[in-house]
Amino acid sequence: MATVIFTFEDDSIPSKTVQNAEEGYSILEIAEDNDVHLNHNCGGVCACSTCHVYVELGEEFLEEISDKEEDFIDRAINPRLESRLGCQCVILEDDAEIHIQIPDQRRIIGHEH
Repeated sequence: MATVIFTFEDDSIPSKTVQNAEEGYSILEIAEDNDVHLNHNCGGVCACSTCHVYVELGEEFLEEISDKEEDFIDRAINPRLESRLGCQCVILEDDAEIHIQIPDQRRIIGHEH
């Protein structure tokens, strides 16, 4: 099983380590299944930028970024070189270790999930 370590731009939220992440699941799905708050207004279909995350380690274990995803990342708050959409970050290997930082979700207008 892959390991995903979630940290948060909002320092008041403690980090969370998920050690049972399976190949074929997205970072958004892993977050949802493990009570990690990550907005996703479009339902995880690459139609918005609310599940924007920073991949700090382990990008090589995720599906490559698509042109469509890049277009939506440009609309995200504070995009960086390591920006991705959680719904599009599908884990490729069971022995992966991936470090994800979730931007401050308080600045996103939309549904709380």
